[in-house]
Amino acid sequence: MVTLDDVRAAAVRIRGVAVRTPMLDVGPLALKCENLQPMGAFKVRGACNMISQLPPASRAAGVITYSSGNHGQAVALVAQRFGIPAVVVMPETTPLIKIEGVRRYGAEVIFAGTTSLHRQARAEEERERRGLTMVPPFDDPWVIAGQGTVGLEILEQCPSVTTVFVPAGGGGLISGVSAAIKGMRSGVRIVGVEPEGAAKMSRSRAAGHPVTLDEVSSIADGLLAVRPGDLTFEHVQTFVNDVITVSDDQIRAAVRWLFGEANLVAEPSGAAAVAGALALRGVEGLASGLSGEVSVAIVSGGNVDPAAYASYITQ
Repeated sequence: MVTLDDVRAAAVRIRGVAVRTPMLDVGPLALKCENLQPMGAFKVRGACNMISQLPPASRAAGVITYSSGNHGQAVALVAQRFGIPAVVVMPETTPLIKIEGVRRYGAEVIFAGTTSLHRQARAEEERERRGLTMVPPFDDPWVIAGQGTVGLEILEQCPSVTTVFVPAGGGGLISGVSAAIKGMRSGVRIVGVEPEGAAKMSRSRAAGHPVTLDEVSSIADGLLAVRPGDLTFEHVQTFVNDVITVSDDQIRAAVRWLFGEANLVAEPSGAAAVAGALALRGVEGLASGLSGEVSVAIVSGGNVDPAAYASYITQ
């Protein structure tokens, strides 16, 4: 399990690559704006914490990862900063903006299938063949600790917070954030939010062990892992109070709400936590501060295809 000390150490390592993102108070809800990271998502934190700890021989050989987009861009950016070769295995359905993002940072792109299991298998093959180091997208203690630095910043920027809404894909962000926050303020409620069409964490919690979904479907392409990690599931079971699901319509509405109320561009995955906050509390409930509630939602990413984004905000 990742400790508070692990997260604090990660916060030191990632300085100069990841940035301290702002917290915006937008009417009833405070927003932690990870969409304003250098590559547009929180993933740079975990990638930097892991890659920065690799020994010289591993750096020289290069790194590889598998990603639907944001983690791949994060690994590519961090590898470029450290002068390390990088390979990213991406699904064949990846939005063009995320492919271009990976290539912009100088990484090689390989396409493999449509699910996280497809791209993981191909990445493992390439890792073995080329002698590369794998940078897992979520199920790794160094990656989790890096993502947990978001939680440290939330407590510093909003000391009165009572509830934090966190998107849940494979579970790296919610694992790190919950470990950090519960390590400092055990009374803060952590709520995970995942798409109805990819409810792997909800299903796994109900079963009491990680469950692999037969299929996933949602506009939130960054939250489509078919299975939680073993380590991330353990963290979620230990630290997370609730996991809720939201529909694609609710996610679209959250993208529109962020545009209209906060002038923030969020991809569907990045708006999922806001969708969860609005679904669970509603704007009026959040505004009234029910039972002294102070809610924060993490806007986890903003890498969205322009045409798709236009359709979300004009519907």
